[in-house]
Amino acid sequence: MKFFQKLTPAMTAPFLAVFLGVVLFLFDPLPLQVLRNAAFDQYQRWQPRPYESAPVRIIDIDEESLKKVGQWPWPRTRVAELVDILEQAGAAAVGMDIVFAEPDRTSPKSMAAAWSLPEDLRRRLAGLTDHDEVLARTIRHGRVVLGFAAERDGPERLLPARPFRFIFSGPSPLPFLHPFESSVTAIPLLENAAAGNGVLSFIPDSDGVVRRVPLVVSLRDQAMPSLAAEALRVAQDQANYIVKTSAGKGVGMEEIRIGAFTVPTTPRGEIWVHYTRPVPDRYIPAWKVLAGEAPRDRIDGHIVLLGTSAQGLMDLRFSPAGTIIPGVEAHAQALEQIFTKAYLTRPSQAEAIEALVIVIGGLLVAIIALSTQAMVSAGVTAAVLLAAGGGAWIAFSRYGLLLDPVTPGLAIAITFVAGSVVRHRTSEQRQRWVREAFSRYVSPNRVDYLVEHPDQLELGGQRRVCSFIFTDLAGFTSLMESMDPGDAVSILNAYLDEMVTIAFRHGGTLDRIVGDAVAIMFSAPVVQPDHQERALNCALEMHAFAERYADDLNAKGIAFGQTRIGVHTGEVIVGNFGGTTMFDYRALGDAVNTASRLEGANKHLGTRICVSEATRAGCPDAAVRPVGSLILKGKTEPLIVYEPIAAERETVGTGSRDPVYEAAFGLLQSRSPDADKAFERLADERPHDPLVHLHLGRLRAGETGDTIVLAEK
Repeated sequence: MKFFQKLTPAMTAPFLAVFLGVVLFLFDPLPLQVLRNAAFDQYQRWQPRPYESAPVRIIDIDEESLKKVGQWPWPRTRVAELVDILEQAGAAAVGMDIVFAEPDRTSPKSMAAAWSLPEDLRRRLAGLTDHDEVLARTIRHGRVVLGFAAERDGPERLLPARPFRFIFSGPSPLPFLHPFESSVTAIPLLENAAAGNGVLSFIPDSDGVVRRVPLVVSLRDQAMPSLAAEALRVAQDQANYIVKTSAGKGVGMEEIRIGAFTVPTTPRGEIWVHYTRPVPDRYIPAWKVLAGEAPRDRIDGHIVLLGTSAQGLMDLRFSPAGTIIPGVEAHAQALEQIFTKAYLTRPSQAEAIEALVIVIGGLLVAIIALSTQAMVSAGVTAAVLLAAGGGAWIAFSRYGLLLDPVTPGLAIAITFVAGSVVRHRTSEQRQRWVREAFSRYVSPNRVDYLVEHPDQLELGGQRRVCSFIFTDLAGFTSLMESMDPGDAVSILNAYLDEMVTIAFRHGGTLDRIVGDAVAIMFSAPVVQPDHQERALNCALEMHAFAERYADDLNAKGIAFGQTRIGVHTGEVIVGNFGGTTMFDYRALGDAVNTASRLEGANKHLGTRICVSEATRAGCPDAAVRPVGSLILKGKTEPLIVYEPIAAERETVGTGSRDPVYEAAFGLLQSRSPDADKAFERLADERPHDPLVHLHLGRLRAGETGDTIVLAEK
């Protein structure tokens, strides 16, 4: 809910992309249809239908047959001979993928009328048997299905012969079938003799590919079967087609029953063809049948379709596999699928499923793209696209279902792009704001980190353990009084500039500058697991610089004072504090005050750097020596404090320890009477060690133990 409350007008762009994706899906423009069909074609290339032997064969008028038998058209007597051989071989039905639209020109009557012959010869020719009559007799005695061509436009002709009957179960499917207005049929002599009459016409998609074969079409508001459907009906000696439609749903056909076969169809009465790879066993050359060389077992009980693969006869089609096939093969493969029940279907729920993928996947991608990093949103988008595409592929490969991965994929991809662009622009604006705001506080490398990880920047207050450095310059007020203010400011600015540079180098955040004092914090705004070590190393580098800077100025006669440093670690509240017109990123809490008090404690202890036990705990290998347990002003609990050995000018030994001092301090802690003598010996050896003289003075004043009470800040 909070996500949607933060939406700006610009951030609605990816949701608008989802809406537009749904609109495009509903309108289904031609480019989307082409892309969807290309996806379905690719499925078939990846996984063509495995060929299973089915009682379907193609009698092919191929190039070899034309060479051996003669050029097309063959005399109808030759066709009758071919049909008769097929009938004698036991063909269940013979389907003609040929339209015998005109009388045979090689018939004696046609030749007598066309040639200049003597009258007696003309009469003798006219008295010979007509070739069409020979073919008609052959057709009449067998199970032959003729074909006719349906046309979208054309002159009104007589309807083709209808030796079949359609029975509709449910509303009429005619409004949903592919409509045709005219037809080119076989001559009446042949048409009336045939057992069946079927449409040869295909309805290829816009790219010319035949992906579906119609089983039923509408011709002047009459249902007409295709050649494949008629061949199947005649082969079973059936009279009726039973067409089932979806009552009340207005979605057209669901299935057609042809004898013993119930075939699922598209709403428009088509069957999706799942093509196989080229199978030579599917074809029998026509010349072999005429020569008696065709195996009888490949014809007996089979539906045989007479067609042509010869290029010159122009009955070639594009298949989804990107190959060219004879038109008759599309009918044959459709029949094979009916026999083997290896159907491809686009389920009635397909559009609902695809719309849901667009909406749910698009909304998910939109939200992720707007709310997460680019790599995460890209990963989620890729996963959604993979799930959609993979789901569609599994549906095809396992169940023969056709689900569109393209339209949902495009909608989701566009949504991702829109969301990414919006987030990029929003991120740029936020980055500029972060840079402008935190460049005042944080070292440049930390600003870059915050820009890349803005989620780690929480304004308004956050509880966190941080480390703090407080510095103060002794005697600067006197220096200001003793020299030109401009020169004093220049000296101070150079000093502060380097102190802040050192802090930034260690990843510190500038909390504030008050006069000559500097406050630095670590682990805010970005968490730094090693903040204690960073703070201690930063303090040591600040101390080294301050000593060098003071020595250089003192050598020039400028009484530049010593820098005192306090370092402490503790839990605070960090964040932006202030109003709408002004804000201050800082830390609030006792740890801040304690670090400040430790800085002030140096002037009472004579030290330069005081480091608390809480800070030292994060730097177990640090070279330090104990100062004591300080009870700071306003506090009741003692605070264990250390001094870095590098901050002591006396030679105190080698390595990271001061064993002689630690031994004497141990006697002091245990309230041993020998502590006095131990510190006296140290004082003689180290006349300029202020910490040694501090403890010796305390012992001589009668104090014991390592607890030091500071009455002043």
